[in-house]
Amino acid sequence: MKRLIFLIFSVVSTIPMFSQIAEETIPPNFIRTIRLFGDSNGTKGNPAISINGMLNLTFDDIIGDEADYYYRIEHFDYNWKPTQLSKNEYLDGLDDIRIMNYKNSYNTLQPYSHYQLQIPNQYTKALKVSGNYMIQIYNENDELVFSRKFMIYENKVTVAAAIKRARDLNYINTKQVVNFSINSPNLLLRNPNETVKPIIIQNYNLKNAIKDIEPQYTVGNELIYRYDLPLSFWGGNEYLQFDTKDLRATTADIAKIDIDQLYHHYLNMDLSRESTPYTYNPDINGDFVIRQLNADNSNIEAEYTWIHFTLKNYEPIKGGTLHIFGNFNNFTPDNSTALHYNEETGYYETARLFKQGFYNYKYVLVNDDDSIDEGFISGNYDETENEYTVLVYYREIGGRYDRIIGLGSANSKNISN
Repeated sequence: MKRLIFLIFSVVSTIPMFSQIAEETIPPNFIRTIRLFGDSNGTKGNPAISINGMLNLTFDDIIGDEADYYYRIEHFDYNWKPTQLSKNEYLDGLDDIRIMNYKNSYNTLQPYSHYQLQIPNQYTKALKVSGNYMIQIYNENDELVFSRKFMIYENKVTVAAAIKRARDLNYINTKQVVNFSINSPNLLLRNPNETVKPIIIQNYNLKNAIKDIEPQYTVGNELIYRYDLPLSFWGGNEYLQFDTKDLRATTADIAKIDIDQLYHHYLNMDLSRESTPYTYNPDINGDFVIRQLNADNSNIEAEYTWIHFTLKNYEPIKGGTLHIFGNFNNFTPDNSTALHYNEETGYYETARLFKQGFYNYKYVLVNDDDSIDEGFISGNYDETENEYTVLVYYREIGGRYDRIIGLGSANSKNISN
């Protein structure tokens, strides 16, 4: 009887855990340069990958002691809550496997161990169903080190998207609206108001996505979404950039270089662009690329350097904190990205460790309520080039998980009225 009561208590006590929304775990300072991407060799924030595609994860441990790391994979529903599926229903093979593909840095001032993981592999043969996933990295003590979200999608429907200027005159010059349609000639989408749930992502940053959207109307097998402000994003501005592929060369972005145990690169002073006219400057929408000049393998030959940022602002800002922002840390402000006001110079300053390469960044304001204002320093412009991704989630009546049945994309360089 006591055993029965204990089991009942154990089951009841675990119920709240299954209702919690999954959040990504921020890595410790010694884990750097996390890249999670699909088949193409590019960093794409929280990537969406075809169900037959390849998932790639790379990261560095700058302690450089060849520590053991293990990976686990979990499946989630549309709202990032654990699904009812057991692991063998969504995963063919095993997880909780040690990452065995790693190399130590070669001829660098900062030693580090570089880890690489590909899925499918000999142990984890396939992810069998579409939907939301999270990969979790554990150390040898079974402690969670960091985690990242990604999505697996099927090509069952066609998604056509277009970028429009806001019809509301208050936002016509500052916001971009994503209109889209879902065409389903071969899959009957019953009760789409309840079963079909799209999500819109700007520049691969899942954190500011728009979700919980119902179709505005239906024409035959096509669902139409042509709202205005409910489907609008702040246009933002083009990202700033720096390139450290050549450690000893100053550039248009790098004003000065010093060496003190490691290289120190001092960027030219940045100014607020919030009230200046929009100027087109090609960027990679917050992304980064690891590279070193003349390296045979930049993954292990690239140096780590201190990048010094300076933002001209003569008055301290109240009600929030300024941060550098980009996919170099998964669009997540933390202590390493915070700028501090220098009363002697009147500037905001910070320094952060980056692996050699080409980086996009911008300055954002993190308010006291943790909301992020990307346009506070950079401004918001309808002309800004942004990449948008539309994912279509579908849970058929009686279904046990949310599939992703289609993906569409559009770029605001083709914006229209």
